[in-house]
Amino acid sequence: MSSMVTQQHSEELSTGAREMGVELTAHQHDQLLAYLALLIKWNKAYNLTAVRNPDEMVSRHLLDSLSILPYIGNSPSWLDVGSGGGMPGIPLAIMFPEKQITTLDSNGKKTRFQTQVKLELKLDNLQVIHSRVEAFRPEQPFTGIVSRAFSSLEDFTNWTRHLGDTQTRWLAMKGLHPADELVALPADFHLDSANALAVPGCQGQRHLLILRRTA
Repeated sequence: MSSMVTQQHSEELSTGAREMGVELTAHQHDQLLAYLALLIKWNKAYNLTAVRNPDEMVSRHLLDSLSILPYIGNSPSWLDVGSGGGMPGIPLAIMFPEKQITTLDSNGKKTRFQTQVKLELKLDNLQVIHSRVEAFRPEQPFTGIVSRAFSSLEDFTNWTRHLGDTQTRWLAMKGLHPADELVALPADFHLDSANALAVPGCQGQRHLLILRRTA
């Protein structure tokens, strides 16, 4: 274990995952902690996340990312838009080695960090893209598109419309239930479900909104 990651972090991850009903293999547990160690180390120079205190990172980054696991389903290809320090895309890549996970960010420092994580953790199923979302043109639509506090629902759907189709599910991770943002959803999107998330150690509300395209 890296000197930056303590036994307390390890136990908090194990306990929190168990409380959420997420089963971590020993390898997944070690990889999540290795990712946390890199995040702590690079955050000093690269400003990857506003959360400065490593003791808050397990709940606010790792467990928060793991909280959406029950909603991933059998969709084989996921895009994490505005991924920043790699949440939730990198934890998803660790948890689902059989799925193709793509993280996208327009900030070169953040994608350099993510590329380093990919190399050090040997995440062959992770693809890191440095691009503005509007300019990104994948060969195939993604089966799932996720964002964590990236933008309003209106901007999220408008900016990523070209990256999915009617089979795609859009997952928006939010704090409070964004009733006002739902009113402004583009006409070709609808709310499939709204889910309250319980994240151990996280103060405040967490919600996951699942959107689909109708046309």
